[in-house]
Amino acid sequence: MLKLSKLADYATMLMTAMAAAPTQLHTAQGLAASTRVSAPTAAKLLKLLARAGLVESLRGAHGGYRLSVAPERINVAQVIDALEGPIAVTECSEHRGGCSIESSCATRANWRLINHAIRQALEAVTLAQMAAPARRGEFPVHFHPATPSAGR
Repeated sequence: MLKLSKLADYATMLMTAMAAAPTQLHTAQGLAASTRVSAPTAAKLLKLLARAGLVESLRGAHGGYRLSVAPERINVAQVIDALEGPIAVTECSEHRGGCSIESSCATRANWRLINHAIRQALEAVTLAQMAAPARRGEFPVHFHPATPSAGR
């Protein structure tokens, strides 16, 4: 089963809550309360997201966190990358040399194609879209999967 870590899921929840009110300063405590993520986890995730440049931290009595750019310019893939590193379905999807049978693997090129399609789908969804109320049966994101080409 392909599955994101809980921390990547929670980070996406925090970022989505921030995207719903992008001009507001958000505290770790306030985000924890609104998303039901524990306060220590929210604080940890906000530090990681700040380190990745997705949020900025403002110190002081009236400080907090805010998105570093507009929610339309941050996508879900960036949030996942900040928490988990590059998206890779298999060991060889992103890096070479991690598998002992890589040189004779007949499926490597196809796994890379699948990995690319998943990444493209995650890049197609912005925080602004995540923060917008979803309507039943609606799929507002459109992307064009990579077409197989010679040499892949």
